[in-house]
Amino acid sequence: MASRADQVAANLSLAKFGQATELRKRIWFTLGALVIFRLLSFVPLPGVDPVVLADLYDQTRGGVLDIFNTFSGGSLERMSLIALGVMPYITASIVVQLAAALSPTLAAIKKDGEAGRKKLNQYTRYGTVGLTAVQGYFIAVGLESFASQSGLQAVVEPGYMFRIGAVISLVGGTLFLMWLGEQITSRGIGNGISLIIMAGIVAQMPTFVGNLLEGSRSGSFSPLLIVGLIAMVVGLVLFICFMERAQRRVLIQYPKRATQHGVMQADRSHLPLKVNTAGVIPPIFASSLLLMPLTVSQFAGNATAGESAFGDFVITLNQYLAHGQPLYMALYAAGIIFFCFFYTAVVFNPEETAENLKKNGGFIPGIRPGKNTADYLDYVLTRITVVGAAYLALVCVLPEYVMAQTNLPIFFLGGTSLLIIVNVTVDTVTQIQSHLLALQYGDLLKKAKLKGGRRRR
Repeated sequence: MASRADQVAANLSLAKFGQATELRKRIWFTLGALVIFRLLSFVPLPGVDPVVLADLYDQTRGGVLDIFNTFSGGSLERMSLIALGVMPYITASIVVQLAAALSPTLAAIKKDGEAGRKKLNQYTRYGTVGLTAVQGYFIAVGLESFASQSGLQAVVEPGYMFRIGAVISLVGGTLFLMWLGEQITSRGIGNGISLIIMAGIVAQMPTFVGNLLEGSRSGSFSPLLIVGLIAMVVGLVLFICFMERAQRRVLIQYPKRATQHGVMQADRSHLPLKVNTAGVIPPIFASSLLLMPLTVSQFAGNATAGESAFGDFVITLNQYLAHGQPLYMALYAAGIIFFCFFYTAVVFNPEETAENLKKNGGFIPGIRPGKNTADYLDYVLTRITVVGAAYLALVCVLPEYVMAQTNLPIFFLGGTSLLIIVNVTVDTVTQIQSHLLALQYGDLLKKAKLKGGRRRR
């Protein structure tokens, strides 16, 4: 059943959009920042030949680099200044979040409120610089070594000067994107980092549609197959929208409060538990771990085959872990389910929630406060996480199966990409509705003359 807030938001008129001056400024600022992000994705690293680099990247397709390339909007393929995108920042934030849940020292900092949040954000920035520097150095070394093995020289002048310049450029590009995302969050609309990732994914849609139409014109793809693909994508988007808004509301009751006018009724509230508490983290972790061996073997080169038992093992393993293989899809689904339970246990602490309810006088009807409440919340969360894990596994494995059966290049329309696009779009639209709703309430207050004046004596 829709809540009162959802009903009010559904009745909003788009005519109010013309009166929302601040909202228009925020939207224009967000669009301008995303345009800057897209322009930077075409600025190559100094000392890199973009033409030769495109040929080298074609030889490494199908590995974990495709994931980072998708999230960066093709910046990694072009080896631009923002080739790493915001992935180092995302990785650093996840690591700090996991450490805050496991380390008592960081957990105490997290409980300090706004000051603790700023300190953890500072640790995240430091981690971003370190991760970007390490990844940038390995990318520079990999470009030099991989180019020498393949016979194509993508680096104009290999050496330490190129490596230092590449590391400085990549660190600067990632930090600029991090700053740009923070500016979008504070001065624009929506979450800045999430919008940058979504913009990178959506930016590849024209290329995908063009390739699909070209394949249909040449006879590679039948029209019925394209219609089926469109129907599948629309169905997955609707299913994701439904599941991402699904939640289990646990009834919370507070004791009656005595006032000057008598005893009031007991207050009631709800503790919303999302079905998909882990978000898009499980698919990212699972796909990165599965595709790591393929990426390592591609950078090592096919020359390792036949030279050692380890090289033969890696090559054989890659054949079974290729996209669409049964072993790959089974391990992918198992990894998603594992990380879904693991990350949910990290981000939601039933003991802490039960303790907060006990301090505020709240309780679940029929459940004693304290340990019994924590056990009940853990029981409910485990049951709904089973549904959430199955939902994530289905959404992520189905595009892989279709891609394997039809040979359609729909990697960027995978489950992870669709999850990011839908979640970010829903969050942005919700914030736009909040601004319009605030404007509507402001008009109601003006009409009711409740702005407040001086009281007559």
